[in-house]
Amino acid sequence: MKGKTLLILRHGKSDWGTGHEDFHRPLVDRGRLGSQKMGAWIKHRKLVPDTVLSSLAERARATTETACQAMGLPLKKVLWDERVYAAPVADLLAALADCPKNARRVMLVGHNPGLEELIDYLTAGRVEIPADGKVLPTSALAQLEMVEDWASLGRGCATLVSVTRPGEVPEQPPIEEVNDAELGPVPDYFFTQSAVLPYRQVDGKLEIMVIASRKGTRWVIPKGVKEPELSLRDSAGKEALEEAGVHGRLDDEPIGHYDYEKWGGVCHVAVFPMDVNESVPEDEWEESHRERRWLNPRKARRLLDERALRKLVDKLAKRLGKR
Repeated sequence: MKGKTLLILRHGKSDWGTGHEDFHRPLVDRGRLGSQKMGAWIKHRKLVPDTVLSSLAERARATTETACQAMGLPLKKVLWDERVYAAPVADLLAALADCPKNARRVMLVGHNPGLEELIDYLTAGRVEIPADGKVLPTSALAQLEMVEDWASLGRGCATLVSVTRPGEVPEQPPIEEVNDAELGPVPDYFFTQSAVLPYRQVDGKLEIMVIASRKGTRWVIPKGVKEPELSLRDSAGKEALEEAGVHGRLDDEPIGHYDYEKWGGVCHVAVFPMDVNESVPEDEWEESHRERRWLNPRKARRLLDERALRKLVDKLAKRLGKR
């Protein structure tokens, strides 16, 4: 019997402040981006499912649609099943049992605690609990392997191969894994990005903020993929809050652009200056594992890798009359 793969994707981070009932709670921007990243990661790892089984709740539906777009998977491959919403293990197993028998790879999109309980059941508890106590946080993806048919999944029938969180997805896959016959392992829109050049003036002197990369190996500015539903400027503002923990006034137009190679292609980045007026406290900063520094323009440009970005630091300093 050929092996089967079960991908379990928890919905992205949702918005608790809308006043909607639980079933209708939408994704926040971070949740949508997490769904995009995991869909792109699935495509890159060549794990695109034959069938997707999804909850009908709004946050799960949006997660499924966004991830499928990133994978290049048509929505006709999705089975929308009301049993997956707020489901115990028994209901999840019943929904999986109705998947096509010839599907070798199925992705289940749903909710906790049911998804974590399902992983515990299928692996007979052979799961290492992370330090934060969350086996499957929002937008995380679990990969399980088994040989049983979908209709006969029993306790302990599967092996947990991996659990991947959006923050753990490499910024750039190894170049030898890129298929040159394709545009890359991610959708076309991932190559359109925006960034923020954060600045402030203290006692009449200009300071630029730089932040550590995710791996802490170099200094960068807040930058990310333009989300389909946001403008370049708004996407840049979101990245400033998430990656650098800062709010401020963004210029209406970018101060310039730069390109860099990634995912087997070239990313085009629009850079928007931000006059920072507030820094989020460390305990509220989403990516507080990074380090952030305020530096004079000369020191900031010396730390930044991108030559074109260093020129934009000079351009901003000249515009503000500060060197």
